[in-house]
Amino acid sequence: MVDDDESVHQVTKLVLSDANIEHRSLEIVSAYSCIQAQEILKGDDSFCMAFVDVVMETDHAGLELVEWIRKDLKNQAIRLILRTGQAGNAPESRVIKEFDINDYKEKTDFTSGKMITTVYASIRAYRDIMTIQKSLDGFKKLIEVTHDLLKIDQFKLFGSAALNHLLTLMDVESSALYIARNQFDFNHECSNMIIACTGKYVSESDNLDTSNIDEAVKVQIKRVFEDKKHYLSEECFVGYYKTANNSCSVLYIDFEDNPEHFKLNLVEMFANNVALILETLTKLHDMENSQKELMYIVGEAIEAREEAKGSHVKRVALICELLAKKLSLDSQFVSAIRLAAPLHDIGKIAIPDEILRKHGKLDENEWQVMKTHAEVGCDLLEQSKTSISKLAAKIAHFHHENWDGSGYPDALAGNDIPIAARIMAIADVFDSLGSKQCYKDSWGEDDIKAHLLKERNNKFDPQLVDIFIEHFDEFSNIRVNYPDKKKN
Repeated sequence: MVDDDESVHQVTKLVLSDANIEHRSLEIVSAYSCIQAQEILKGDDSFCMAFVDVVMETDHAGLELVEWIRKDLKNQAIRLILRTGQAGNAPESRVIKEFDINDYKEKTDFTSGKMITTVYASIRAYRDIMTIQKSLDGFKKLIEVTHDLLKIDQFKLFGSAALNHLLTLMDVESSALYIARNQFDFNHECSNMIIACTGKYVSESDNLDTSNIDEAVKVQIKRVFEDKKHYLSEECFVGYYKTANNSCSVLYIDFEDNPEHFKLNLVEMFANNVALILETLTKLHDMENSQKELMYIVGEAIEAREEAKGSHVKRVALICELLAKKLSLDSQFVSAIRLAAPLHDIGKIAIPDEILRKHGKLDENEWQVMKTHAEVGCDLLEQSKTSISKLAAKIAHFHHENWDGSGYPDALAGNDIPIAARIMAIADVFDSLGSKQCYKDSWGEDDIKAHLLKERNNKFDPQLVDIFIEHFDEFSNIRVNYPDKKKN
């Protein structure tokens, strides 16, 4: 109420004393001048409407207040009802046209009935504006968080980020939040996975059945998977999202308080985006696993030709990965070198068995044949256009080059040798020395350290040798965790 006449305040409060709108009573705050109204509005932006008198400390104080609210305060939501007892000072036709008000009333014609009707209409209009504004704000947040989620390429990180963003987006308290996924394979067997969870019953297990999530929650999630439709109650929301012909996801939200403010439409948009991103991540994850397994299989097949029954290719892949991390190389490169490393000796498929399996030292002709495996491996891998294969081709081609230029096939030296090949060179020798092979026994750790230091600046990049010596136990633990297979 903005009016310099105390009696107007008293009458208005009397008329509206029993009003109950949207199940809420009214709080009426009085201001007796334009300046006082400005001070109140500066400190509180929660007013839904205002009755504003035109003539107060000046003949146009009310109009100036309206202009200040809209232009300076930039409050477009509050409903402004102009009331005047001197219409001549502010004719209705001009005021409606020139000022951003929502209604115009002459005090002499403003009955109690019209006042109540005006208040109801104004508050409902304010409610609708705020609903639209919240939806717009939510949509903006949705776009922002979806953009952030697209940057995450790991299941656990993705799931945790999705749940945290969802809580912020909905502005609702939740004591538990889960994302679960079902997938059917080509044999029509179903596998399920807990992608992420937060709040109570946080589970370390990735499997829904073996997780320590409350049994009632498990039952509800499984029921939604079976029914293929959403479930909403006073206690929880369980959303169903089909993402492909053979897979679907379920989002479980356990309400901590009254779900009155739960924004189902916002959750729908967000969850659909999450489910689609999740499906893409899953496909990438499956492809990466398949690619990794195939590369290990090929690498182990080459190893088997040399009558070895070890885990050399797995260890070398992990050693290369760890060494790349110690060098603080790009995370994508770290992942790629682990995938590419098992193919470092793929060119040996072209080497005759009598050379590959020979016990003892190779003669000069045999050695020349053996050295061709580097270029053969590169030629094979370069036929593929994938980035992993291109990296593997470099490793296969250059991993026998030496830091001092004495290696083969191109006699490269120093930093001219690709970093992936330099990493592979030391990883390959380190693991080979520590493994028993058909032509030698395994070396002890002290002898391996001494050999690496001896070949520093000769065969190996000195920086890599220094890292190996500093973190020797970490590299040695890889051999402990992935020991050679016992021979029959």
